[in-house]
Amino acid sequence: MDLAVTSAIAVDALVKRYKGVTAVDGISFRLKAGSIIGLLGGNGAGKTTTIAMIMGLVMPTSGTVMVLGARMPKERYRVLHRMNFESPYVDMPMRLTVRQNLSVFAQLYGVPDIDGRIANLAAELNLSEFLDRPTGKLSAGQKTRVSLAKALLNHPEVLLLDEPTASLDPDTADWVRARLERYRSEHGATILLASHNMTEVERLCERVIIMKKGRIEDDDTPQHLLSRYGRETLEQVFLDVARGRSQHSEVAP
Repeated sequence: MDLAVTSAIAVDALVKRYKGVTAVDGISFRLKAGSIIGLLGGNGAGKTTTIAMIMGLVMPTSGTVMVLGARMPKERYRVLHRMNFESPYVDMPMRLTVRQNLSVFAQLYGVPDIDGRIANLAAELNLSEFLDRPTGKLSAGQKTRVSLAKALLNHPEVLLLDEPTASLDPDTADWVRARLERYRSEHGATILLASHNMTEVERLCERVIIMKKGRIEDDDTPQHLLSRYGRETLEQVFLDVARGRSQHSEVAP
């Protein structure tokens, strides 16, 4: 059986170069359906470029990306309605109301019964009180809830998240994580989470892929990573990888 077909996401020998700079350097991994995987790495590690290629927004220099059996970006049209994306760094049109923004995205994703879907999400994510407020007038926490609603509009089977709780207060961040856990549990979605929040990754992810300078430096469960590096937290493991320390390093953190 072809693992690239049976995996929700299959990345093989993926490379992306920009004018001589290699942003992603021959990475390979497969994500099984229904899993939550953390994608870690410092700034410039290649996380965002990798996610962009998985979404079919960036053409690889070489290598392949398969999502739900479709080759990206050539066959993106086949699976776009089954995927979605969330990032606090991507703003919606500020002058449109929350309802208008969600309606536009719902049409792009071919969501049936748009009004009903927006009403359900508004109730689930506590958006009702500001549905008809301009998006630019919302607080950071409110914008994050709207971004999550946008990401869930089409009941995605694959959800790509780039720092979904960045700049949020602890209560709102915990609220977002709980909703993501519940969505995965109820819908069996595959979630790829790029994050700098190690506590968040430890809570949500069953597997962690660590990137550095465009390459995969390690790939394992959080528990195995902690054991292998002799550390108590993923943050310590992340620092070991970022600073080039070997596994079971005796150097103090």
